Amino acid sequence: MSRVVVTGGAGFLGSHLCDALVERGDEVVCVDNLSTSDGGNIVHLLKDERFTLVQTDVTNGVPVKGPVEAILHLASPASPPEYLRMPLETLAVGSRGTEACLTLARQTGARFVLASTSEVYGEPLEHPQRESYWGNVNPIGPRSVYDEAKRFAEAITMAYGRYESVDVGIVRIFNTYGPRLRPGDGRVVSNFIVQALSNRPLTVYGEGTQTRSFCYVDDLVRGLLAMADAKELTGPVNLGNPSEVSVLELATVVQEMTQSTSPLSFHESPQDDPTKRRPDISLARASLNWSPAITLRDGLARTIEWFKQQPGVGANVE
Repeated sequence: MSRVVVTGGAGFLGSHLCDALVERGDEVVCVDNLSTSDGGNIVHLLKDERFTLVQTDVTNGVPVKGPVEAILHLASPASPPEYLRMPLETLAVGSRGTEACLTLARQTGARFVLASTSEVYGEPLEHPQRESYWGNVNPIGPRSVYDEAKRFAEAITMAYGRYESVDVGIVRIFNTYGPRLRPGDGRVVSNFIVQALSNRPLTVYGEGTQTRSFCYVDDLVRGLLAMADAKELTGPVNLGNPSEVSVLELATVVQEMTQSTSPLSFHESPQDDPTKRRPDISLARASLNWSPAITLRDGLARTIEWFKQQPGVGANVE
């Protein structure tokens, strides 16, 4: 059994990660300020003696005492509406928050894993994206508060690895979806499903020809656990599904699977919205023995069924 700190552990991805860690027998300390979550994702864990919630903002430090074997740093707003609503907080958690977690790792000798993002590749000039690609990011655009926060987080993680002898690892996460996505959080999968179930038009930005690679949350969590357990593997390592689909294709599949008659509603593309995104996961396959196992249709079926059980979905809620 290990004692693992998960920052952002009450969020969509973080809560699934906490579930998996507790299930395999680890003691989990979830650190979250609940800025993008009401805590509902982890209610079922609060009664488990292996799980502890510390409600705090990691930009002010990580008040966790005692031994720690691993720190998985997921804390950050992750969808465009969230990080555009909290731009300074997003920059702070990527910089000061990351350093606070690295300081704890240095003090405890813990393995530190940074949950970075495919957004560090920006509008990619290389396709698919390999970890060796440096990216094409607009450093002064509105999305830069997230993109550059994660790029800085990678830089300080590498600095602590090189100069402070911290065992660090970086994963770059591509679009992830599944149960516990919040209705209205601005991610395309949750947007489409909620809109389809509510018989509202599906919001498509641009012409819908932009592509994404969608990874089901259970697959992504397996990759995070593998990286946490892979001592002294620094990366960065891409984690995502290399199966690429256009936004229009995704909309069509969601319409079909929900049996929705909702039309498509086209809107202007947000500034710096990437036109293509697909990971090269050769490194993950070789170093972590990891690749996704759940198809898009299977994952969507599970996600749609979960949304059907949520209060208000199907009742024209935003």
